[in-house]
Amino acid sequence: MPTVANVVAAMERLYDPALAEAWDAVGLACGDPAAEVHRILFAVDPVAAVADEAIGWRADLLITHHPLYLRPVHGVAATTPKGRLVHRLVRAGISLYVAHTNADSADPGVSDALAAAAGLADLRPLDARPAEATDKLVVFVPEPDAQ
Repeated sequence: MPTVANVVAAMERLYDPALAEAWDAVGLACGDPAAEVHRILFAVDPVAAVADEAIGWRADLLITHHPLYLRPVHGVAATTPKGRLVHRLVRAGISLYVAHTNADSADPGVSDALAAAAGLADLRPLDARPAEATDKLVVFVPEPDAQ
């Protein structure tokens, strides 16, 4: 039987985490990598209704497109909506894995699947990922030190 780690490895072969935007939170959000996986539920957002469905369906792994958390957290207290969701998933033995901008940027990726489902042809990126960094560095030098 495959484990969470096996499924994560397969997902990351398809959707390399290195393709994720710097601000994104992709990967295994919670769960035991050694846990066996019999059922996987796919969803767009990790919200309470999706957790209800995953628990009712007895899923072992929930894979979502959007992350539960985009900013680092210092705790997952069950006194917050997102903390409650994590606690519910963990108590039910359900791991949560996220493939977001890495799945958007992959070739083929989420956009390709949606385009195929819509019957679109002659596909190209709307905004191609730049090949190199596009950062700009500005330095201010005191006038007496300028040459």
